[in-house]
Amino acid sequence: MATRRVQVLPYDARWAQSFAQIRDELREGLGELALSIEHVGSTSVPGLSAKPIIDIDVVIWDRSAFDAAARALEKIGYRHEGDLGIPGREAFGYDGKEHLQAHHLYVCARDAAELKRHIAFRDYLRAHPEAARAYGRVKEEAAALYPWDIEKYMAHKAPFIEKIYGLIGL
Repeated sequence: MATRRVQVLPYDARWAQSFAQIRDELREGLGELALSIEHVGSTSVPGLSAKPIIDIDVVIWDRSAFDAAARALEKIGYRHEGDLGIPGREAFGYDGKEHLQAHHLYVCARDAAELKRHIAFRDYLRAHPEAARAYGRVKEEAAALYPWDIEKYMAHKAPFIEKIYGLIGL
């Protein structure tokens, strides 16, 4: 039921630069609250086709640091949107970030299961270019089949993602 077109593009090396620009702005706003700022999702894997939206996980020590992180993010233009149905991963929207590439921002405690899944999936695809190419083909096919339905696009990719999770023991 999405209103925006699902568009998957060939890998663009500028995505790494876009992440760095966003990361630097986040690091300035969060300071020591962020243990790390991770580029995750398909744009973080060289050679992988992706929707041109940067996925970012801000890693905090534990849940007790969340309120301070949320306040710091609010000061630099982000708003907390809840976990969006995924426990342990808090989503943030934004306005007024036209100088940055479109991105999804999440805050996770360092021991959050979803953070571990993001990192493990990213690292597997980076280490296995053939799997990244295969996943890219699945994503391109899904976008062609369901250009106006993000839910069906995601459902089409799910078996491939689950297969990778099985290979890495998640």
